[in-house]
Amino acid sequence: MYALKVEQLEIGDVKKVTPARFGDPRGYFSEVFKDFWFRTNVADVSFVQDNESLSAQPGTVRGLHFQSPPFAQGKLVRCLRGALLDVAVDIRHGSPTYGKWVSAELSPENGSQLWVPAGFAHGFVTLEPDTIISYKVTALYSAEHDCGVRWNDAEIGIEWPQMDGYVLSDKDNKQPRLSELPTYFQFS
Repeated sequence: MYALKVEQLEIGDVKKVTPARFGDPRGYFSEVFKDFWFRTNVADVSFVQDNESLSAQPGTVRGLHFQSPPFAQGKLVRCLRGALLDVAVDIRHGSPTYGKWVSAELSPENGSQLWVPAGFAHGFVTLEPDTIISYKVTALYSAEHDCGVRWNDAEIGIEWPQMDGYVLSDKDNKQPRLSELPTYFQFS
């Protein structure tokens, strides 16, 4: 039996997916992804690659990233160790939720995953040391199409958790603001 709970977030195209767990004294079993079910209930997409990263320090921010067409990526994100706040920002021009964001806390304990479709910038901050994130993507990585938006852009106003400090790459510290982005995605 394959049982998942799909939760619509404030931006309807972004969904929180939580697989059921079947436990006994040994632990639990969970089917975390099933292609046909995902295509029918969440998004009719094909995944082409799985990615994983480790962030050693709490307060590590990765993002906000996206790839421009024709290599735009949808992502199905989960946390394998530690905990993180996962964030999606609508960057589809003409969307009623353009520049708005949603988030979900992901951890091994809650087992939740976040579906971030193409047309959204994605990022996260780690809440615990040695946090491991794993995500499926719908397009291969393309350095030429790798883009981003500033993680702390006041126009977006993401409410990041208060941390002792934030750890970012030089690239993420220099991303453009939302108002400086070209039109990569158009809402339809």
